Amino acid sequence: MCYYHNNMTGKGNNQPKDTAPLPAKDKRGGGSAYLTRQLIAWFWHIFMQVKLQSFINAMSGIIRVALDFAFIWATKVTIDIATGNFSPSSFIPKPSTLFSAGVLLISIMVLQMALGYLRRWIAALLGVEAQNRMQRHIFEHLLRSEWHGKERRHSGDVLNRLISDSTTVVTVVTDTVPQALAVLVRLVCAFFFLYSMDAMLAVGVIVILPLFILLSRLYVHRMRAITREVRKTDSRVQAILQESVQHRLVLKTLERVPLLVQALSDLQATLRSQVRHRTLFSSTSNLVVNIGFGAAYLFTFLWSVNRLSDGTITFGMMTAFIQLCGQIQGPFRELTRFIPAIISSFTSAERLMELEETPLEEDGEPIRFERGAGIRLTDVTFAYDDYSRTILSHATYDFAPGSTTAVLGETGAGKTTLLRLVLALLKPQQGTVEIYEPATGRAVQVSARTRCNLVYVPQGNSLFSGTLRWNLQMGKPEATDEELHEALRLACADFVQTLPDGLDTRIGEGGAGLSEGQAQRIAIARALLRQGSVLLLDEATSALDQQTEKQLIENLVEHHSHLSVKPTLIFITHRPAIVNYCSQVITFKKCSAS
Repeated sequence: MCYYHNNMTGKGNNQPKDTAPLPAKDKRGGGSAYLTRQLIAWFWHIFMQVKLQSFINAMSGIIRVALDFAFIWATKVTIDIATGNFSPSSFIPKPSTLFSAGVLLISIMVLQMALGYLRRWIAALLGVEAQNRMQRHIFEHLLRSEWHGKERRHSGDVLNRLISDSTTVVTVVTDTVPQALAVLVRLVCAFFFLYSMDAMLAVGVIVILPLFILLSRLYVHRMRAITREVRKTDSRVQAILQESVQHRLVLKTLERVPLLVQALSDLQATLRSQVRHRTLFSSTSNLVVNIGFGAAYLFTFLWSVNRLSDGTITFGMMTAFIQLCGQIQGPFRELTRFIPAIISSFTSAERLMELEETPLEEDGEPIRFERGAGIRLTDVTFAYDDYSRTILSHATYDFAPGSTTAVLGETGAGKTTLLRLVLALLKPQQGTVEIYEPATGRAVQVSARTRCNLVYVPQGNSLFSGTLRWNLQMGKPEATDEELHEALRLACADFVQTLPDGLDTRIGEGGAGLSEGQAQRIAIARALLRQGSVLLLDEATSALDQQTEKQLIENLVEHHSHLSVKPTLIFITHRPAIVNYCSQVITFKKCSAS
């Protein structure tokens, strides 16, 4: 059981245990067919968001196909005119002289080059916008999703998915699929073009299709599994890189740099082996297909030479045959290039879908309490998961409006968890956490919508790289310089005024450039700029000396005493000095393992 020293009372109120989100594999259970349907539906949703880019890329690809066939036709006509085998047609107008045929060829080539330039420009411009939109969507979902305290994925893996996987998916939807559509149009048109000139030759060239389909089915299944393993290892490499750079000072002081370098080397060796395996499999598959392509080309060449020797076709037609054979084989070659990209995008889509499976927090209009609010916990029981020990057991507290409370206790007793429950970052398995306003009689369970009433200063360094002004304005974006300086004064952070650039002083990642105590005071000043009825400080003065801590607490108490609506203060602390300024004290002890 848990032991608490508490000078407050309350009534119990049990609630059914919340149902935890199902793991990704259970949510998408039902076999590979079901997963494929889910992936297709997800891709369709993405496509609808970038359909303009996809349509433009597809149409430009089809226009390029039309120009390529126009060039083949113009080449045949030019050769026929040059060899004296010109035969005008009443259906399709043809140039009558070699000069006009040359002008036609040059015009088509110019159009091809202009279209290629335009396609690259449009693809780059629209592709970046589509990629940015995808990353913003996943990024916003991650920030708005529920937080469970024990994240299943490493932040390096999440970043890998956010950057690499989103890029892969967008590239396939906006570029690869439209190109594949243009390739299929090229294949169909080339076949019928060749069929109109020589039906038997066209059928002979196309017989490779069944073999290609069979190899593709085997190829897709195997490549998908290999690609998934490569992505997992790649995420682990990024995780080591990120953590090592973030904690390089720890590695230096522990003299464990060689250990991490070796760990990275081992993972890179695994990744290299997996990539080598994937490349070998892909190259072998391509070799089999290329043997078929070579046989088809040889068949076309020998067939054309034989027909030319018999005098049944012109030299221009032989040239057209060979070019059209390439136009038929080209799409198959392109498809062998597209298939790995599409397989990779399916793997990336699965990984992004896993990120999107985390439920979003409650959305809606903020619920504000303007006339002073308190926090009430009633019979609250909480554990981070079914396998963890109970952190809070039947806890009942009342943080009355305007009160100042010190929450003491040993490490791991649940003090920080208490604040996370109040902030609605976590949900209790039993009991209720309410914010209430005696003046109006309102009381609601805490949620993301009640967070607007709370001002929170977390443990440790929580500053962002950038200027001090930008960090402070996160508390209140429209704050004036006077308001910023007043917040700094209350937080005993007047040292900012002595810096060469003042508020515009730039700091590095994690507040680099400031001491721990300075960073902590900046974080407190940032919080004080945010208007709220309840101020939550989690070991917010742990890096301060006793004199600075005393002055800061006195500043807060004096400042809040002059406000028309006195806020509720909750201090999580190990510092006994804070107790002297509090109206009530709560002492936490760890729950027993049973």
